[in-house]
Amino acid sequence: MSSLMIDVQGTSLNEEDKELIRHPNVAGLILFTRNFESVEQLTELNIQIKSHNPNILIAVDHEGGRVQRFRDGFSKIPAMGSIYKYAAQHFNTAEETLALAKKISLHMGYLMAAEVRAVGIDISFAPVLDVDNISDVILDRGFHRQPEIVTDLALSFIEGMNKAGMKATGKHFPGHGSVKEDSHIAMPNDTRKKADIFANDMQVFKDIITSGKLDAIMPAHVIYPDVDALPVGFSKYWLQQVLRQELGFEGVIFSDDLSMQGATSAGSYAERCEAADKAGCDMLLVCNDRVGQIQAIEQAKLTSCEQSNKRVQSMLSKNANELSMVKLQQQPLWQNCQRFLNS
Repeated sequence: MSSLMIDVQGTSLNEEDKELIRHPNVAGLILFTRNFESVEQLTELNIQIKSHNPNILIAVDHEGGRVQRFRDGFSKIPAMGSIYKYAAQHFNTAEETLALAKKISLHMGYLMAAEVRAVGIDISFAPVLDVDNISDVILDRGFHRQPEIVTDLALSFIEGMNKAGMKATGKHFPGHGSVKEDSHIAMPNDTRKKADIFANDMQVFKDIITSGKLDAIMPAHVIYPDVDALPVGFSKYWLQQVLRQELGFEGVIFSDDLSMQGATSAGSYAERCEAADKAGCDMLLVCNDRVGQIQAIEQAKLTSCEQSNKRVQSMLSKNANELSMVKLQQQPLWQNCQRFLNS
């Protein structure tokens, strides 16, 4: 069956957190800045979480730039949109610029993923594959305005993540960059023609899926009325017809946060979860609303699918405790990444 990803209140678990983490409908947990005080505290929190549910998938949005949940004790990862611009300041040719930008992307992908894994987190929801255009919420979170450059830099970033032992989640399918409104606080409508969306924004997802390096996808809380009347995360057409059948994607589909304004059109929390489940999402995120989480856990009628469960479990880190942050910082690759970061 589809499973739920929830959050917890603070820097340690309270009794209600523990009870919810153990619930059979909960298979994921996402962390936020409020859950962080120090590297040591965060590591202990994740040990606590796994002690109550060893197979729970622990996630975070730790992209770099303004979306980096943990700061003290972690490297300051640059916004992805700054990488190509930095490289362009050092070379005159497009070929040299792209080569340097790809090298930086690889090192930043490794650095981000290795540090997040070192404190016991399985995945960071990265990279952003949106083509940077006019979106209030994307902006410099996207690598570039040209789809082919986004693809090249994202593939390098994913290679770095994989070197650190982390699987990649591309977001926000099929592309959030060309609609101005922020789906956290509004219901965005992208009124472009289907042909434009498929030829530009979605081309990035298509190419990276074809490469076989994308393990998961998070759809946008956006309506594309020339394609379907429903937001992507609630659309069987987008998720089953386009993503699964036409693009051949076999990985995990995470819903975006169902507490966001862009999800409210589907009704109550239970109804939102049921709609995302029927559309084809494997894991349903319900964050920052404990009452809504409990309603979803207790009331949502979700479909049963063993294949979906296996996909989610495949995202868990292997040998998760192989490196502490202290040991990681002694590694030559981590130290080399620091030289890139500080150059």
